[in-house]
Amino acid sequence: MSPRPAQAPPASHGLRWVLTTLCVTEITSWGVLYYAFTVLSEQISADTGWSAPAVTAAFSAGLVTAAVVGIPVGRWLDRVGPRWIMTAGSVLGCLSVVGVVAAPNYGSFVAAWIVGGVAMSAVFYAPAFAALTRFFGADAVRALTVLTLVAGFASTVFAPLTAALSAQMDWRRTYLVLALLMAVITVPAHFFGLRRPWPPVVARHVESPTHTVRSGAFVALVAAFALAGLASYAVIANLVPLMSQRGIGTGAAAVALGLGGAGQVLGRLGYQTLVRRVGVVPRTVIIMAGIAATTALLGMFTAYAALVAVAIGAGVMRGIMTLLQATAVTERWGATHYGHLSAYLNAPIMIATAVGPFVGAALASLLGGYAAMFVVLGAIAAAGALLAAGSRPRVTGWSR
Repeated sequence: MSPRPAQAPPASHGLRWVLTTLCVTEITSWGVLYYAFTVLSEQISADTGWSAPAVTAAFSAGLVTAAVVGIPVGRWLDRVGPRWIMTAGSVLGCLSVVGVVAAPNYGSFVAAWIVGGVAMSAVFYAPAFAALTRFFGADAVRALTVLTLVAGFASTVFAPLTAALSAQMDWRRTYLVLALLMAVITVPAHFFGLRRPWPPVVARHVESPTHTVRSGAFVALVAAFALAGLASYAVIANLVPLMSQRGIGTGAAAVALGLGGAGQVLGRLGYQTLVRRVGVVPRTVIIMAGIAATTALLGMFTAYAALVAVAIGAGVMRGIMTLLQATAVTERWGATHYGHLSAYLNAPIMIATAVGPFVGAALASLLGGYAAMFVVLGAIAAAGALLAAGSRPRVTGWSR
């Protein structure tokens, strides 16, 4: 039995400042490096002459890069803490956006997004989760819940802001304004807001991270999250086309998608109660089974009201899965190597984020429609739920 690592003290004024800092910087980082692209991609394609799939592929290359680079970033986080890593990531993120704007050709455009992917690995959820897990210790679930609730408004803030800017100027100037905004907000916030000393985690006889990532339990957990994440992100990208095939207008479909986002907030609000009542492995199986069920039902139902209800349910499950991902390592293997282990866990989820829309569209084409595609994605997520049942470590003082 591994003794429980020493934890950081409960939240204090200084810790609340850390949490506030990360809430602000996560909204901004996600807004500029991720959600702005969803608004500007069509303008980029129209202005440059590059096809929409080519433009999206460049952005996806950045997400895949973030997944891969996140592994060494996670190891550095365990050693030195988040301050310098997230500050450098903010600077690099701003420079990468400038690179996207200044790209003279498609190759340079792709290269700029790859640099942006390196920045994403240092400023998105993974390093923020690692920071809160170490700083807050036993109170980490509450802090993680607050962060994901607040950061969930990144699209709410930055999609309209980006649209408003792009209505007044071209996409290049819009991105320059957003890069300046990111520089002004996140660089000083990370540098000054994360100055708190990085607390050591004292533990004896802790299993090495290399041994852990090769264990059956960890491999099962990674595979489970990858499959469930693939289904979950494909739902986001393909819900509107599904409803369009059912004869539902784009406006009504967008409302359903937005209500699914509201469902994420509901799921995150109830997560602490779920943690208290259900052990980590059963909890993981239940949530992934919920993702499987809601995904398949979207392919089966045809009435708009039923589709909206299931979309909200899918959002609830997706919101809980974000927190499930944030706490999966700590609850099974402790906080000693959180950054290292969570980086291996996060990598396939980030890749699923990148390829989910393409996989969904390809399956819809292969199967002759989006309804059949959603049913197949539900089966994929169900496989993830079955794998999650095998994610309990053989020897640990943490799993329940």
